[in-house]
Amino acid sequence: MSATDAAQWMQAQVDIHGCLYQDDVVDYLVKSGQEDLLHENADGNLVVGTALLNAFRKLNAETVVWVKPDFYWRTRVAEDEPGREARG
Repeated sequence: MSATDAAQWMQAQVDIHGCLYQDDVVDYLVKSGQEDLLHENADGNLVVGTALLNAFRKLNAETVVWVKPDFYWRTRVAEDEPGREARG
């Protein structure tokens, strides 16, 4: 599975559910044997890798936001400020 394939799966999940948690992406990729799309952060946790994040961002730069405190992406709403990050 390429980063583009995984990004398309991620986008489909956001389209279906309205949001997607990073933990769910990590679980999906580990179960699919695609750990190469992940990396270990400073705390020792597996997180989405740069190549996958870049591919995902290309699909939805203006329509999806990252909710940093809760580690998930969701569909942008009118109340969101400009930029990729949202408050909740």
